[in-house]
Amino acid sequence: MSERLRRELERRGALLEGHFQLASGRHAGVYVEKFRILQWPDVTGECCAEIAERFAGAAPNVVAGPTTGGVILAFETARRMGLRAIVAERADGGGREFRRGFELGPGDRVLVVDDVLTTGGSVRETIEAVRARGAETVGAGVLVNRGASPDLGAPLHACLTVEIASWEPDACALCREAAPLVIT
Repeated sequence: MSERLRRELERRGALLEGHFQLASGRHAGVYVEKFRILQWPDVTGECCAEIAERFAGAAPNVVAGPTTGGVILAFETARRMGLRAIVAERADGGGREFRRGFELGPGDRVLVVDDVLTTGGSVRETIEAVRARGAETVGAGVLVNRGASPDLGAPLHACLTVEIASWEPDACALCREAAPLVIT
């Protein structure tokens, strides 16, 4: 599905080319706008179906996603697998935690899902929240991997991998060309 997904994301304005300042402060010539993916139930659903199929053999009994985009993905992936979905929210002291009465503990096998993997931070924090409850992470699925290869301690599947180079502002060729900068 990756090449077809890439074409769909380009067609729908989710895979953008230009000059972007990322949340990290680094600059890039390509940007993945996750909310332009998540606004389309057909594309989002197809990706969630792919993730569900990929991890069916791992026998998860719950799907977890970090806020914000992971909420939609956890729900849709869980719906397709006949499981329940829970959400890992930002904790006051850093990291993520399960609130709002979400139950998770020893014996639970968790599939973690998220939208765009850049460094793996949100996925890693969600996996740590799963472990803090004594549960096991059986895999992690993302819509788009921006080329990261973090060690998550669980198998990782991306519906699409896009190698996106980024630079510090002082080393950015796009800045030297005076390309208009879009702050994401």
